[in-house]
Amino acid sequence: MPDIRADGYTVVPSVLTAGQIAAGRRIVADMLAEDPPPADRTGPYFLWPRFDADGRLRDFYRDIDLAGLAGRVLTQTPEEPDAAQVAVTLPPFSHRPGGPHVDGLTPMAPDGRPGTFSLLAGVWLTDQSETDRGNLWVWPGTHLRFGAYLADRGADALVRVDEMNPGPYPKIDLGEPTQVTGAAGSVLFAHYLLAHNIGGHEGDERRETIYYRLHTPGHRERWRDVVTHPLLELR
Repeated sequence: MPDIRADGYTVVPSVLTAGQIAAGRRIVADMLAEDPPPADRTGPYFLWPRFDADGRLRDFYRDIDLAGLAGRVLTQTPEEPDAAQVAVTLPPFSHRPGGPHVDGLTPMAPDGRPGTFSLLAGVWLTDQSETDRGNLWVWPGTHLRFGAYLADRGADALVRVDEMNPGPYPKIDLGEPTQVTGAAGSVLFAHYLLAHNIGGHEGDERRETIYYRLHTPGHRERWRDVVTHPLLELR
C-alpha cells in the first residue's frame, strides 16, 4: 500500500459497506438526473454541491464517518466540509494526461488566498481495480519536491502560476506517474501538493467518485507553513 508521507497518497480498502456504496450511487444518480451532462458527452463531468443548498453529501460524509478515518491520517480530526465534488468519467474516453496540476489556483478564493486544504478524500463508488477505468493518475513523492520548491522560493510562490508549467504545476522533477487502483468502497487520501490528473476510461461502466477537500482546524491561517513543510499535518 502506498505511504502517504513518502508517496503523497494512500488507498484504504473496504471502508464502505455494500449498502453505503449503493446509497452513494443513488445520490450521484439523482444529482446527475437533476443536472445531467450533455447527451453526447464523454470524459470527465463534475458537480460541485454546496451543503447549505443540498445536504445529501454532507449526510453521506457523516454516515461513512469519513472524519474519523481521515483523523487517523491527519494530526487532527478535520472540520466538516461545506461542499463536495461529484466526479464521473463517461466512457469511452481515450486520454493520457500530458502533465499534472494542483488544485485551488485557477481560480483562487475571493480573498486572494490559494485554495489549499489538508487532505483530499476520494470515496470510490465504482470499481477501479483495473487501470484505464477513469483512474486518477498521480506522480508519487511530488508533494515533497513541491514543498521544497515553495520552501526555497517562499509560500507565496504557490500563487505565481505564470512561473509554473501549464496545469498549473511547478517545474520540478515529476518522476513517473502511476494510476491509482482499488475496489469500490475504497477511500483515496491524497496530499494537497501531490501532482495528479484525470485519466482515460476504456471500460463500460461510468466511473463515480465523491471528493471531499478536508481542512484541519486552523489550516487556513497557517497555510504558508503547511505548503512549505508538507508533512506538518500528517501523522
